Amino acid sequence: MTRRRLLSTIEQPHCHHRRRFLGISLATAATLASPAALAKIGTERERHIAFLNLHTGERLRTTYWANGSYLDEGLDEINHILRDYRNDEVTSIDPELMDILHRLQLKVGCKGKSFEIISGYRSPATNAMLRAKSSGVAKRSLHMEGKAIDIRLPGCDLAHLRKAALSLQAGGVGYYPKSGFVHVDTGRVRSWG
Repeated sequence: MTRRRLLSTIEQPHCHHRRRFLGISLATAATLASPAALAKIGTERERHIAFLNLHTGERLRTTYWANGSYLDEGLDEINHILRDYRNDEVTSIDPELMDILHRLQLKVGCKGKSFEIISGYRSPATNAMLRAKSSGVAKRSLHMEGKAIDIRLPGCDLAHLRKAALSLQAGGVGYYPKSGFVHVDTGRVRSWG
């Protein structure tokens, strides 16, 4: 065997192990950077959230996460208050959306105040109806997947709320100052308005 071929044979398994190690490291880093993983490694023991549904008048203050896990009871209460109030249809709201709102509230310094809900879950029928009335409603809105919410926060300037949401780099942020709300979702990072 020539020296060149011997080196090639020796280096190949080493390169394979290095590539495998790098692949595993990148996959582990990506997993740890995901919002779900970040939710589990925080130092908080509990996460609370409060809502006022402007359409129904319902209020909710609940613990949705404790000791490293999402709480079914808290998530069920959130699913109910964020339902499509037009037809009472309920869906599962993405828990990562609650984490974004929780972080947003901490960032703007309004901990404990209730988010006012402009729009939570929208059924496909409701979304189609709203889309027929307004060009500002997306055909494939994340509201229909329980991954978006339109909110405002009393005592917090809307522009400040938008700026804080953008700084999180956690999903989509839409700004609707004329309508008086900020849209937040768990989709890819982007902004408009």
